[in-house]
Amino acid sequence: MPDHRAMDLTNDRPVYVVGAGPGGLAVAAALRERGVRAVVLEKSESVGASWRGHYDRLHLHTTRRLSGLPGLPIPRRFGRWVSRDNVVHYLEKYAEFHELELVTGVEVSRIEPDGSDWVLHASGGRRLTGRAVVVATGFNHTPRLPDWPGLVTYAGEVLHASAYRNPAPYAGKDVLVVGVGNTGAEIAVDLVEGGAARVRLAVRTAPHIVRRSTAGWPAQRTGILVRRLPVRLVDAAGGLLGRISVPDLSAQGLPRPDTGLYSRVLQGAIPVQDVGLIDAVRAGRVEVVAAVETFDDSKVALADGSHLTPDAVIAATGYTRGLEPLVGHLGVLDDRGRPVVHGARTPEQAPGLYFTGFTNPISGMFREMALDARKIAKALAD
Repeated sequence: MPDHRAMDLTNDRPVYVVGAGPGGLAVAAALRERGVRAVVLEKSESVGASWRGHYDRLHLHTTRRLSGLPGLPIPRRFGRWVSRDNVVHYLEKYAEFHELELVTGVEVSRIEPDGSDWVLHASGGRRLTGRAVVVATGFNHTPRLPDWPGLVTYAGEVLHASAYRNPAPYAGKDVLVVGVGNTGAEIAVDLVEGGAARVRLAVRTAPHIVRRSTAGWPAQRTGILVRRLPVRLVDAAGGLLGRISVPDLSAQGLPRPDTGLYSRVLQGAIPVQDVGLIDAVRAGRVEVVAAVETFDDSKVALADGSHLTPDAVIAATGYTRGLEPLVGHLGVLDDRGRPVVHGARTPEQAPGLYFTGFTNPISGMFREMALDARKIAKALAD
């Protein structure tokens, strides 16, 4: 891919897209297709920076056919469940194929309105003016580590899941994984398969677990079909399907959730797609324990009063959007720091400011970013 860092950033009122992940690239391509100039600003040195930093075994939990971005399908040779490395290859090819105007090594620190235009304050003292801005800095932006009491003085090894790559450093070790979202579940399985001596998974709230695919039918397609159905109906259907397809793991510490699947989705909790967790828990290779409460010297205290002394703690405790410095002063974020609008909708108090990639729907993030891109492009072209 050509190096665009030296490109002249002229102030001829393009649409600026902040972030060269899948959401930002998709918007830029959709805009270019409609004849609208879009300049993508990326603080790292390449596209797909967050994907490059994910753990080695990660694959898309959505199918290849339903995850392509506008104007370029994901190659069939990448398989049904696309690997992390192939996602990166696809994003590189996507930027090249669409001849996107990409500027790397430029970090935007603040966005402000200026009449009918927008001003972006960027690294190197740059002050860029555009007619609209699309913020696509990513759902998984800033690692979130809970403020556990005693963590500062804890003598053991603690790392956020964002720093985990593969199980090699943990072979023969006792590891505690905290958090049972998709990341925590997959890392726990990865550790077991990679030779960790003992793997425990700390769970505060039992998750909904779904099969990634049942009889060839991917869970993503079900997610697409049910999105517009009544919540109560989807909860009931999800509960029935869960009882049929997923064994009861209550004896192993993972009871069935007492809140419906779609109700939990609306609260921000996406179901865990099984990539080996069910079998690992049933076999006792991954031990489910209570939630972490405090740290004390070399011990970890759990909510049930027990204490552990693991060799390492991996916190799969999620991310924050990190948007406050960028747009927090504009009143466009909710109390969780997420944009109050996305896609073609723009805040009433900030017309011309768009967001994409900050939702995590059961229909698939890549698919929704592709839909958002076309809607944003249509709105700006009109």
